[in-house]
This record gives sequence, structure tokens and C-alpha cells, in this order.
Amino acid sequence: MYVGTLSFDLLLGDVRSLKEKRSVVRPIVAELHRKFAVSVAEVGDQDVYRRVEIGVAVVSGDTGHLTDILDRCERMVAARPEVELLSVRRRLHSDED
Repeated sequence: MYVGTLSFDLLLGDVRSLKEKRSVVRPIVAELHRKFAVSVAEVGDQDVYRRVEIGVAVVSGDTGHLTDILDRCERMVAARPEVELLSVRRRLHSDED
């Protein structure tokens, strides 16, 4: 069993309130979950208007499949015009760790 995680540090565009922030973040979280069947949530910077940290986790029996899903998630977030991808942190864990 392998577990892969991504942590996205994003800068939001013209956002002036937490309500506007939610209107940008929720569709990204929902699309990641729907398209890739991953666990995903806003995991940091909840009180900061223009920054957000989104965490993604995937479990698979095959590292190739796991890497493919994480790559596709990263490309999808990087392609979103309403956010700027500042950094991505990727980790892979096995049940032998």
C-alpha cells in the first residue's frame, strides 16, 4: 500500500474577504475530489484572505498509478487562472515506512 500527499500553497487573485476566498477555494476542492477521487481539504491559512493551503491524499497499491494521479492533480491546480501556485510539496509513503 502506498499513500501520496500533495500540499499546495496558493496565492488567490482579487479576493477581499473570507467569503470571496471560499467562493474560489470550494470549486477547486470539489473538482479535485470529483475528477480524481482523492481526499482533499483546505488545510492551512484559513484566516488569511489571499493565501490558501490545500492538501490532497491518495491511497493506491501501485506507485505508478499514484504518481499519475498526483501529477494530474498538480497540473489541474496549476492551470487554474484564479490562483497562482507558489509551491507544491509531494510526499510518498509506503506501509514499510
